[in-house]
Amino acid sequence: MNCRFCNEPLQNKFVDLINCPPSNSFLTAEQLNEPETYYPLTIYACNKCYLVQVDEYKKATDIFNAEYVYFASYSTSWVEHAKLYVEDMIKRFGYNGDSYVIEIASNDGYLLQHFKDRGVPVLGIEPTQNTANVAILKGIPTITEYFGAEFADKLSSRKGDLLIGNNVLAHVPDIHDFVEGLKLALNEKGVVTMEFPHLLRLVEDCQFDTIYHEHYSYLSFTTVQKVFEAHGMEMFDVQEMHTHGGSLRIFAKHKNDSTKKITSNVAAMLEKEKAVGITTIDYYKNFQPRVDQIKYSLLTFLIDQRRAGKKVIGYGAAAKGNTMLNYAGVKGNDLVQFVIDAAPSKQGKYLPGSHIPVYTEEKIREYKPDFIIILPWNLKEEIMEQLSYVSEWDCKFVVFIPSLQIYDPLVKALV
Repeated sequence: MNCRFCNEPLQNKFVDLINCPPSNSFLTAEQLNEPETYYPLTIYACNKCYLVQVDEYKKATDIFNAEYVYFASYSTSWVEHAKLYVEDMIKRFGYNGDSYVIEIASNDGYLLQHFKDRGVPVLGIEPTQNTANVAILKGIPTITEYFGAEFADKLSSRKGDLLIGNNVLAHVPDIHDFVEGLKLALNEKGVVTMEFPHLLRLVEDCQFDTIYHEHYSYLSFTTVQKVFEAHGMEMFDVQEMHTHGGSLRIFAKHKNDSTKKITSNVAAMLEKEKAVGITTIDYYKNFQPRVDQIKYSLLTFLIDQRRAGKKVIGYGAAAKGNTMLNYAGVKGNDLVQFVIDAAPSKQGKYLPGSHIPVYTEEKIREYKPDFIIILPWNLKEEIMEQLSYVSEWDCKFVVFIPSLQIYDPLVKALV
């Protein structure tokens, strides 16, 4: 296996999560009696460009299909984040009715709906038909297609004033083709913004559960800058975001566009990453033992509660939760009785690998669990607020990233 960016042979294993099914491949009751396909989940760090990556064991076209179960609008905090982004972009760059905004991986219109409401022409590009259909019902023009250089070249004669890609750059197996597509689809004075989980936060907070087959790459600003430079594009700003446990929002332009000043944030972020060691291969060593400690903590907690006769459920049938449960070897519903999720696309199905059933929120009051594991820990504040009523029977919330933490819902504080 060679690096998907610089083609260097990959020899440095970052972490090995053994084998698991794709994290969003939920099962029906009938499929529980059928064979389930597992793929290796071994991550490597390139010792030349420091891109952290997994091989394309399962093809992107098989993952992002008409049965894709992630609908962005079910997270109220994420929709609010998108709304604030739109307001910021309009204020900073002055987008209006004469502008053209294109979002790649536009999902169910969670973001473009806010530009549309402000009278800004938009286009969504979304490979999963079921989420695209929801966006179309909102009146958002959407093309169901995979984005790349060939597609961008054929898109239209009208190039984008703003190209958006939130949590998509990590999802593309051919990063060269994707970024070349951005270059082709962007007008001469246009802006590209991309958001993606920051590799620095993944390492510092041991966020190993954000590793799954949909995420082909794990990105630092240093490496992303190199990728864009290789395609004649230049970073002119970068912002740190709190979303997804710590993300970056990058701003890029054509290299020959002199209308945008390069902010001091660019040099500051490069220096920050260099200071922690991201540009040295030693930074990527010793991650496996830290991951294993979280696995042991999870299993010890679940077994202790089972022996004590306590009832444990999960909230949020998120891909990250499936990574953690599968690596820990949690199977069946004896340790985690069920998982609650707001998305109808997941309800009534079973988690991949662990086969834990997914129910609607009404099940919580009926079952009255003693502990609720918040699997999408990055949304714990939103979820604890939504489920604050569980304090009626002294239920507690639990997260395991970056370490075991138990929260009292009455005060939202550690116990």
